[in-house]
Amino acid sequence: MAAGGLMLVAMIFQTIFDHMFHLPLPLAEKLLRPVLVYLALILLLRLFGKRELAQLNPFDLVVLLSLSNTVQNAIIGDDNSVSGGVIGAFSLLAINWLLVRILYRSRRLTRALEGRSSLLIHNGQIEQKAMRNEMLSREELLAVVHRQGFEGFHQVRRCELEPNGTFFIEGFEPSSADLKHAELLKRLDELNREIAQLRTEPPGR
Repeated sequence: MAAGGLMLVAMIFQTIFDHMFHLPLPLAEKLLRPVLVYLALILLLRLFGKRELAQLNPFDLVVLLSLSNTVQNAIIGDDNSVSGGVIGAFSLLAINWLLVRILYRSRRLTRALEGRSSLLIHNGQIEQKAMRNEMLSREELLAVVHRQGFEGFHQVRRCELEPNGTFFIEGFEPSSADLKHAELLKRLDELNREIAQLRTEPPGR
């Protein structure tokens, strides 16, 4: 009985081990799938513009959140094993590590893959051609300007949409958020000076 029980336990553990770590796909395919999907996503995001990264409205956010589920099977194939997941993760991290270092050493290739920033507002005036190229509406851009503490386009000297989907905004005058930040820093400096003065005063005063 004892020997039979041990054999049953060993069979159970062997089955669990096979399900967790057995690769139904060749190792080379497991390594190649994530690399191809990664490069395809980089190319597609480059073709469809920077607004996909900026997440300007709920539709853009839904697209980005759905991408992971859309390409999941293409990355792992018919494989739910732990080994397959680890190999897929390794492939993604490896290709990203390699691409980042290649881009770091080549400014020309960086521009080719990431593109250039788009000037959307110049001296308070909207650049209509850039807006059409990035498929941005006036309302979406105004919402970005408001988030930065400006009331309208007339207060913005320069607004650019960076290749990574972030907005750089420079105003003619500091925004309300910048003014509050400067006031907070000024108050902190005053408190630091008061604390330093208290520390230098002799005890008993």
